[in-house]
Amino acid sequence: VAGGCWYVLATQRVVTCLQQRCERSARCDISSSCSKVVCSTLYLSPANMLKMSRCGGSSTLMTKSFCFDPDGIFQYGIYEPALPVISSNSLAVKILYPIFWGLLNMSSFGNELSPTSNPLEVVFSICIVLGGLLLFTLLIGNIQVFLHVVMANRKKLQLRRRDIEWWMRRRQLPSGLRQRVRHFETQTWDTMGGEEEMKWIEELPDGLRRDIKRYLCLDLVKKVPLFDSLDDLILDNICDRVKPLVYSKDEKIIREGDPVLRMVFVVSGRVKRSQGLSKGKIATSILEPGGFLGDELLSWCLRRPFIDRLPASSATFTCIEYTEAFGLNENDLRYITEHFRYRFANNQLKRTTRYYSSNWRSWAAVNIQFAWRCYRMKSKSDPSIPVILNGGNEDRLRKYAAMFMSLKP
Repeated sequence: VAGGCWYVLATQRVVTCLQQRCERSARCDISSSCSKVVCSTLYLSPANMLKMSRCGGSSTLMTKSFCFDPDGIFQYGIYEPALPVISSNSLAVKILYPIFWGLLNMSSFGNELSPTSNPLEVVFSICIVLGGLLLFTLLIGNIQVFLHVVMANRKKLQLRRRDIEWWMRRRQLPSGLRQRVRHFETQTWDTMGGEEEMKWIEELPDGLRRDIKRYLCLDLVKKVPLFDSLDDLILDNICDRVKPLVYSKDEKIIREGDPVLRMVFVVSGRVKRSQGLSKGKIATSILEPGGFLGDELLSWCLRRPFIDRLPASSATFTCIEYTEAFGLNENDLRYITEHFRYRFANNQLKRTTRYYSSNWRSWAAVNIQFAWRCYRMKSKSDPSIPVILNGGNEDRLRKYAAMFMSLKP
């Protein structure tokens, strides 16, 4: 901005020079009134030998412009460096040089400026000096604020790490657990900055807290296909009760057989689902962002008659990478399902739950495989597979399927 203003004012000063020279000329011819024929004592080339008769001696004839001559009578002051820029035919020079001039003088507080007695030029020079000082003051202030915040956060991090290390030494935790604690703390600090966002939000009025949580969580909640078709009123209640969760790599969210305390919805990261089968085999699958786990809790909330005992997890969920999620505790989920039971009793929502449920998918896959194998065994069009009756493969498959049928979600 400073360089652009400087270029405009320099052009105006050149126009002033042209007008003054034109007023002194009778015919007001700018090309002739603003130039003067002078003799120069430069080295004579053969082409200039014809001009010696007019200049005499070892001088040559040349045309010298008064308005574009830095050493001329007209005083340009701080606009003197702009004369070759104005007379240049290069657009890049006209753009880049004013920017360079502005940066140079703003950073040096106008130390190189030598203005004339022109009032506008003096005011512009004062603005350059004051603008440079103001920018420098703002820069120093921002640096001080930044350093203060960085040092405060670093001190807070050091104190927290010191307390954790002291506690781990006091409890004599093994090195493996200590490393996992350090890794979790580092990732949590990098993500949250050591601040508990929801803690101070809870202190706000109910209406304001609800609107803030809706703004923060609504897009994340809608990423879950289970909640995409719900009403805004239900989504507001869900956003008001969700809790942000952070899991480090290789951390187990829940183990197979443990009671399900919350539904967890994956926002970012990937989670591996592992379910133990017979003969020591393990079935695995991957939960991508938008997936969820703990749907046994949803079935438990909708079950009638209601059973107080929490359901057990049918699989173990382990984080493959750093994972961000949000969870609904069993009390909050039970409140929502009971208060809006008319919406959760919808058949379309039940089908959506079964489609995205990892438990239902595993159960359905086992039954489809069992039905397909029975079909191939009983089909006469595939003689390559022998049919063994009592005590054979068919009986074992039936027992295998019966075991999984009992685990129907």
